[in-house]
Amino acid sequence: MSICENMLTEVSLLLLILETSLCADRVYRIDEENDPGTFVGDIAADTKLLGIISPKDDSNIWFSQLHQENTNTSKLFNVTKTGKLYTAQRLDAETLCKYNVECFKMVDVAVQQKKYFIKILEVKIIIEDINDNKPEFRNKEIELEFYETDGKGTKKSIPNAIDKDVGIQNSQITYLLKNNNDDLFTLSVSKNMDGTSKIGIILQEKLDREVQDSYQLQVIAKDGGHPPREGVLNLQISVRDENDNSPVFSQNIYNVSIKNGYQRSTPIVTLTTTDLDAGENGKVMYKFSPKTSESARAYFKLNESTGEIWVVQKFPTGSKKVYKLFVKAKDGGNPSLGSVALVLVNINNQENNPPDIDMNFIAKSPENLPSISEGVKVGNFIAYVKVTDDNEVSCYINHDHFQLQALARKKYKVVIKKTVDREVENHIDFTITCEDKGSPPLKTEKRFSVQVSDVNDVQPTFTKDTFEFLTYENENRNFPVGFINATDPDLGSGGELSYFLISRDGSVLPFKISHLGFISTTQSLDREQHDIYRFKVLVKDNGTPSLNNTANVVVEVMDKNDNTPYFTFPSVNPFNLDFHHHPQSKSDITTLRASDRDKHVNAFLRYEILGGNDKQLFKVNHYTGVLSFSRTVYQNDAGSYNLKLAVKDNGTPVLSATTTLSLTLTVSNTTAKMYISEDTESDNRIHINLMIIIVVAAVIVSVAIVVSVIVCVVHKRNQKENHYGATQDFVGERRPSGYVCEQDSPKYDVPVAILSDPKQIRNSKTALFRRDPHSIYKPGQSWKGSSLGVQLQCITPELHQIQGNPPDFSVTRVIGKDQQHMVMSPDRFSEMSTMSSVTDSGHGCSEASTAHYETLPARI
Repeated sequence: MSICENMLTEVSLLLLILETSLCADRVYRIDEENDPGTFVGDIAADTKLLGIISPKDDSNIWFSQLHQENTNTSKLFNVTKTGKLYTAQRLDAETLCKYNVECFKMVDVAVQQKKYFIKILEVKIIIEDINDNKPEFRNKEIELEFYETDGKGTKKSIPNAIDKDVGIQNSQITYLLKNNNDDLFTLSVSKNMDGTSKIGIILQEKLDREVQDSYQLQVIAKDGGHPPREGVLNLQISVRDENDNSPVFSQNIYNVSIKNGYQRSTPIVTLTTTDLDAGENGKVMYKFSPKTSESARAYFKLNESTGEIWVVQKFPTGSKKVYKLFVKAKDGGNPSLGSVALVLVNINNQENNPPDIDMNFIAKSPENLPSISEGVKVGNFIAYVKVTDDNEVSCYINHDHFQLQALARKKYKVVIKKTVDREVENHIDFTITCEDKGSPPLKTEKRFSVQVSDVNDVQPTFTKDTFEFLTYENENRNFPVGFINATDPDLGSGGELSYFLISRDGSVLPFKISHLGFISTTQSLDREQHDIYRFKVLVKDNGTPSLNNTANVVVEVMDKNDNTPYFTFPSVNPFNLDFHHHPQSKSDITTLRASDRDKHVNAFLRYEILGGNDKQLFKVNHYTGVLSFSRTVYQNDAGSYNLKLAVKDNGTPVLSATTTLSLTLTVSNTTAKMYISEDTESDNRIHINLMIIIVVAAVIVSVAIVVSVIVCVVHKRNQKENHYGATQDFVGERRPSGYVCEQDSPKYDVPVAILSDPKQIRNSKTALFRRDPHSIYKPGQSWKGSSLGVQLQCITPELHQIQGNPPDFSVTRVIGKDQQHMVMSPDRFSEMSTMSSVTDSGHGCSEASTAHYETLPARI
């Protein structure tokens, strides 16, 4: 026996060697960045080496990885003795492989039996690149310069982006130019020999620095992965100035009149020019033109930088009265541009001198300029004025804020006549006029400028009372929400603002605000937990005392499709439902219900049948969830069906849920009888025709009684109204001690109970099923049957369908306050949801206006 087994083993090994020598090596694929220990493949199962070996020898066969000295492949994968291949570390295609080639590694696997090899397998493992790298530029921002003289087609090169992914599609980069509103620039993209791109910015028309001196553009680099990833390069384009504008004098001709003996410490005139160019091209220097005579130059000096003209010596008596000074203004461009103005100086040789005014302010600004505080009070002494003249003088100030009061001969003080406000005007110009008593009298007008220093007297002000922002749920922390803008015209610390967020109920807000008023999130938001945040923002300045203000903030969280819909009926999975079909039944079986915590389009649900409908017997309304028969039901359709149902939302991406409805269908073409349950618990059977007669008679009598009672009550109420002069509507009046039973429409189902034992009827609960979304029982309305409407008032209604009665009728037993009614109505069996193994409980009567019937969630 042992000899036969040894021969069989040797034959098996020979067949194994022959089989494996004819088979190809295995190829596996795995995505990069998977965790260590990820299963790659089962070499033993895929090569089928063990299939031809005797089961007794399986334990003697094992697999091992051959180590290669020149490669590190053995460190990347592990092979178990049973032939299963796993990753030994996280695989990174960008590190292991070259760019734009198929990334793979070879592993040699030895198949051994006892102390010798059966076969050496070469296993090729292809490492699939995933799009885990976005295109990146070397710099986030670069600066480019164009000259005003650059013409259309001028090109400036910019660096290209690099994507570290090795896959062809993931590393394929396309470029887009953004924020190019005026179409002044275009993006040039060309391919290099190595496959990278050469990009540049091309000018489409000439630029004018005087119109706009800078532009901000963005170059977007997007790869070809799914989803694509992108990088951004910010371009700061500045326009270099060319000297294309000449300096222009404020006046072509300046007329100046001075007296002989004019003070040499004050310029007689200051020439001003404007040059639209920038830098050296806009820097203006002044010089006397060659047309200015040497005799004129002897008495006047020109400051080349400021344009001030000074008197350098006293004019001789009897000299000419008018001097002509030609002044040329030149800019610093290359070549320079210039213009010429004429200054006419008229000399008055009268010996009488005008009064000289000297003023000293009590307060000085840090720049050593005259200053007053905006908090100064009316009547305060702010400046001292002294007038020098050989004759008596009279002085005055014509200004709303200041008043000149005499202190002594030729001495005055300036006092506050009206309070000043720095936020209205930060400096005040005024003129003091003094006139002497000489012959002729001479007048001096001296202009002064005083700065108004700030005090913290203005409360910070928001640009609006309520700031409303929209943001998204599920974003990372520090996600921007919006900007709160407040202003304070005070200077210094009084105008420095700090912002704080205030919760209305003291709870911790998921937001923070920067010192600039920028609101961002501190955590990821969940709209389903909190969709609208209302809080206040406090702003205060750093003045003394500190002033503050508040504004309301409303942040609405926008919905994302992050919630999967779920079934509310069937409520369990799987759900067992028994359905008995009669020939008179309609096609509806039951109504599926589902809910979704998202809103709007993300919560718009659609129902489908995924499986178990091989006979095409069932269909479901995609939007209402009504499950019904799609064709005529035959006897041979009876049986059990496992319907796999799905509900999907309409979000992006689409989310769905599934459940299984185990439906047991029985089909009958005969008429079953119903049992009628009385208080005596009689189980006598009543013929269907007699039942119809009783029901019709009871309905007619009930209608007649109700109509009579209503007529009497209305008549009595009309009498009361005539007596008291008040009108009240009795119809539909609620009574505190009564209940109203009503069916809203004849198409809706009624409660159904199937009981096997009539004795159990009294203690059994009425089996209710979920209705159509619009099937809502409302109080105060009439019960509508197929042809009659009866309004019933009851304390505790009990609705039963008794086994054994004809299927075309349902028997309703309503127990009122003082009496009970037997009501038989035509059975709309096809519109009912028949009894299932898991049922809902409810009541046919509603107390006051409370409806106990559950409806579908509203669809959006």
